[in-house]
Amino acid sequence: MAVMRYALTGATGFVGGELTRQLVEAGHEVVALVRTPSRADALTALGVELVEGDLDSDEALDRLLDGADGLFHVAGWYRLGDRDTSAGRRVNVEGTRNVLSAALRAGTPRTVYTSTLAINSDTGGAMRDETYRHTGDHLTEYDRTKAQAHEIAHELFRRGLPVVTVMPGAVYGAGDTSQVGELFAQVVAGRRVQVPGGGGTLMWAHVGDVARGHVLAMERGVPGEDYMLAGEPATLAGVLQQVATIAGTRGPMRVPATLIRLTEKAMTPVAKVLPVPATYSPESLRASLASYTGSRAKAERDLVWQCRPLVEGLRETVAALRAD
Repeated sequence: MAVMRYALTGATGFVGGELTRQLVEAGHEVVALVRTPSRADALTALGVELVEGDLDSDEALDRLLDGADGLFHVAGWYRLGDRDTSAGRRVNVEGTRNVLSAALRAGTPRTVYTSTLAINSDTGGAMRDETYRHTGDHLTEYDRTKAQAHEIAHELFRRGLPVVTVMPGAVYGAGDTSQVGELFAQVVAGRRVQVPGGGGTLMWAHVGDVARGHVLAMERGVPGEDYMLAGEPATLAGVLQQVATIAGTRGPMRVPATLIRLTEKAMTPVAKVLPVPATYSPESLRASLASYTGSRAKAERDLVWQCRPLVEGLRETVAALRAD
């Protein structure tokens, strides 16, 4: 196997960190863009070369891509309920344009861009594929800005960038610092958490499989194509109940969907004038009831991607959380 030099953004994040580990273990050289090298000790320990800079620095991006055989653009902004959403456009939209433009400028042979099933907004449980295009409003600023970034990737492809796009759904596993990861940890610790009882369906894939999907997209993906890295369908409440069963703890308390909808209506005028906790923001409440579903058939067929069974991945996650 040839040793490749891969450039990464988002290497300090959940998916990016696992992707970095897999690339290093496979014997590849990895160079990562980081804002603060002193906070990237885990990358340094893996032998990753660090380039200090941000997504808006052309000079840093040019250094990152110098001599790179491929680029993984994984960095992204994900927040729900923030009153100031300017970071969403700065990171997801302008950051993606900056990074992919730098790859085009550098003549980078291959690029993999991390999009999301959320660009299709609430699918109502329908299993969409890569040919589907959502029209109309999006539920959240995250959905909206990632949809715009997705189109930027296609625009850069038309301008000559050999970019492949992957679209993960809900990603889980040890090391997840998101709100969902915190819910997993609380359930394993025996705490009773509140979640929507009538929440929407998400496509759950283990972080190791999602990272592997990125590698396969780099090796096998067709430039200009999208691939849904969609795992197994389940609600958040259903997944947390499985976690509780595996851990031998109490399952989540299920809040009725009608109550969540009433709370959203009540909080909408309040949130316009006062700061409210992110969990109770209208945006978070809307998203908690939405389904983000899609088919992994194309990724399985063309990338030969495999996703471990949900119960198997949850057992591994519970074991890892307990080991910590």
